Amino acid sequence: MKAQVLHSYDDDLTAKSWLSYEDVPDPVISKGSDVIVRIGGAGVCRTDLHVIEGTWRPHMDPHGNTLLPIILGHENAGWIEELGPEVEGLQRGDPVILHPKITDTNVLRRHSEDMHGAGPLPGLDRNGGFAEAMVTSARSLVSLPKSLPPKEVAPYANAGLTAYRAAKRATQKLLPGQTCAIIGAGGLGHIAIQIVRAMSAAEIIVIDSNHASLQLAAECGADHLVKADGGEVDAVMSLTKGNGAEAVLDFVGETGTTSKGLAMTRQAGSYYIVGYGEDIRVSAFDLVINEKNIIGNLVGTWAELSELMELAHRGLVQLETQEFDLADANTALRALLEGKIKGRAVLVP
Repeated sequence: MKAQVLHSYDDDLTAKSWLSYEDVPDPVISKGSDVIVRIGGAGVCRTDLHVIEGTWRPHMDPHGNTLLPIILGHENAGWIEELGPEVEGLQRGDPVILHPKITDTNVLRRHSEDMHGAGPLPGLDRNGGFAEAMVTSARSLVSLPKSLPPKEVAPYANAGLTAYRAAKRATQKLLPGQTCAIIGAGGLGHIAIQIVRAMSAAEIIVIDSNHASLQLAAECGADHLVKADGGEVDAVMSLTKGNGAEAVLDFVGETGTTSKGLAMTRQAGSYYIVGYGEDIRVSAFDLVINEKNIIGNLVGTWAELSELMELAHRGLVQLETQEFDLADANTALRALLEGKIKGRAVLVP
């Protein structure tokens, strides 16, 4: 089969191309719980760029380049192609979306924090979905209704799921009339806006430096748009009558957004950090005096992916996607790096 393969890291992302489009062996069933999925769509994520530049190397590849070559792609959806002998309740041809984590076999973890359990992350430490097919576990699959074509929902597997987890945490505390500020209206942010809108009656302020992203935010239901031009903290404080937002969701996590995000969080409010790229520096004294909460957010659980698919099925959340042929993965990654993707890029074999 054809696949996009990473053979070497590029610390400064200056190479002309990063992935090699080549023939690789077809995936095979090796465990009774394995499932081979024919890929219908694979989302292109900033995490893919972080993998390429080696950000994940200390965690996934601490002993050098032992994981390479590897097929990237951790946002995957498609159709079941082959089933292991232990798999029940699924059939060949069923449309599915794949939770990015292959969890352990402890059933008690299914409705808890299963993304923290033992197990591989396809696309990061084993072959992923930038290919015509991939192997995963039956435990990672969420069945899709006919209303949700795989190529249109693939980015929900990570981007949507991560946004859902952060927004769900925020909306569990947000009261009607309170404020949620969202930093970054790109691939994750535009999903979070819709989730906050669907699950709360909070006012939504969106901050972004890109005009097209702000326009997308307006289409997704934002109440107020703020251009990130250096005056965004003052703008948010003005919109909240000098108090700040009860919840701030930061989908950028770099270029100074961490300090600005905390600055626009009101006393006793919560700052949810999702994007990563810089350190959070805050005075312990200020944190105690203002009782602000800093909450890290990884990808959501298998159960939360099921919940998100229900929102999508009901039309309460919609993805803005831009399709690329699988052969054009490097073009899609370059466009993402340069900020030219509106919503999420999806590779289609």
